[in-house]
Amino acid sequence: MKPGIHPDYHPVVFQDAATGTRFLTRSTATSSRTIDWPTADGVETYPLIVVDVSSDSHPFWTGSARHIDSAGQVEKFRRRYG
Repeated sequence: MKPGIHPDYHPVVFQDAATGTRFLTRSTATSSRTIDWPTADGVETYPLIVVDVSSDSHPFWTGSARHIDSAGQVEKFRRRYG
C-alpha cells in the first residue's frame, strides 16, 4: 500500500440505537464519543458510533418482516364494495 494516502483504519464500537446492542469492529469512521470496552488486557477506550439500524434490529436479519396478504385484501375490498 502506498503510504500517506489511506485513511486511518482503527477499532470502533458501533451501538444499535433501537436495541442497544454493541459490537467492536474496525472502521475508518471517527467520533468524539468514546466508550470503555473490556478486553483480555483490561479495559480499553474506543470511539462510539451510534447507528439507527444494524443486523440486530433490521427486519431482514431478525425475521420480523411484515408480509402483506394481497389475496385477503382483494377479498376484503370485494366484500365492502362488491
